[in-house]
Order: sequence, then C-alpha cells, then structure tokens
Amino acid sequence: MLVLRSGLTRALAARTLAPQVCSSFATGPRQYDGTFYEFRTYCLKPSTMNEFMENLKKNIHLRTAHSELVGFWSVEFGGRMNKVFHIWQYDNFAHRTEVRKALAKDKEWQEQFIIPNWVLVDKQELDITYLVPWCKLEKPPKEGVYELATFQMKPGGPALWGDPFKRAVNAHVNLGYSKLVGVFHTEYGALNRVHVLWWYESVDSRAVGRHQSHEDPRVVAAVRESVNYLVSQQNMLLIPASFSPLK
Repeated sequence: MLVLRSGLTRALAARTLAPQVCSSFATGPRQYDGTFYEFRTYCLKPSTMNEFMENLKKNIHLRTAHSELVGFWSVEFGGRMNKVFHIWQYDNFAHRTEVRKALAKDKEWQEQFIIPNWVLVDKQELDITYLVPWCKLEKPPKEGVYELATFQMKPGGPALWGDPFKRAVNAHVNLGYSKLVGVFHTEYGALNRVHVLWWYESVDSRAVGRHQSHEDPRVVAAVRESVNYLVSQQNMLLIPASFSPLK
C-alpha cells in the first residue's frame, strides 16, 4: 500500500510540475461565451448572380428578422465565379436550432425567396467558426472592399501554431498595412483552419499595402515564422452587397 501511495504521489507531483501547453489563440474561452459565426458560401449557376442578388435584396428583411447578418458579399476574385459569401452570428447552438426551425415555418420567407430562388444555387458550403480570444469583430471606418484569407494550418491546433500566427497578423495590423475586421478559427469544417477578414479602402490600396509589407523586414520575419506551420492558403476579394451591414 505504501508503494502504491508513493507512486501516486509522484505522478500527481509530476502532473503539477509539468508545463501547461496553452495558446492565446485557443478558442476554448469563446465557447463559454457561446457566440459563434456561421460562414456560408453559395456557388450560383452561370448568369444567375444578378437575379439572385436582386431577389435577396427585396427579401433579406425576412431573413434578418430571425438572426443577425454580419456581412454579405459577392466574390470578385478568388476561385469560382458567380459566388457569394455571408456571415451569420448566433448566441449559441440552441439559438441556431431555434432560428432554423422558425425559418422552416416562415411561409413568407419560404414562398418569396427560398422556393423561387433556391434553384439558382448550384453548391453551398458551411463552416462554424469562433472569433479568436485576442480579437473582436471590428467595423471599418467607411465603405470599401474586403479580403477573406483562409489558412490551412498543420495538425496540432493553436497550441502548436497559434502564437506565431498571431504575431504574423499583428505585424500587418500594427504597422498599418491592413485593417483587421476579424480572425476566426473553424470549429466545424476543415479543422486547423483560420480565416482572416481584412478591409481595404480599394483594391488598389490593398495592392500598395501588400507590396510595402512584403518589403518590410519586420513583417517578413513574422510571416516566415508562421509559414513553418502552414499547409495551404487561399483568398477571395469580396464586394459588399448594398444590404450588407459590413460595407
């Protein structure tokens, strides 16, 4: 019995003394708060973009009566054409469930938008994301364009790559090359994926800032550290819709 107790004591002591692996990037604290963001991407059939957007503009109030729309954009560059991207905010998963049930029963929304316009959609994708703890959702100072940069990181989670990634993002922000709107970590979808939403005054101002940042050794050093954990990345240039809260 004494030997067993001694072994247990040593094990508990070792556990107490072991370094606790954590990251300022980890989204666990966000889950206690509950708020999450649903990323939706719709690929529309060729030549239907204008029809879809006009129909949505007329009826979007029916949808936003149920939950909060963060932003709605058409994709100008990056991947397939005839694509729209939108972000919805929910208090928690129970809230989303209630909203989806209410939408299914909303005859006005179903008859005026879903039934006549869903045939225009060729493909849809959905990710559930949390804002990272060190970031809050920012509203740009005026209308402009947006860039959604998506990074697929190596397996291991934020404890492995979170801090270098944060330093790379902050290097662009702190040196004034980009205006950060939000950094989101995927909870459902491709894991170890991070989305960074940037704002720019124009497409040309983005190009200028990007070229300048590539020549800044402080940004280069931060990015070089982060890419050690990078698998792939892609981006989309987004144009806000007239009814988008983020413009």
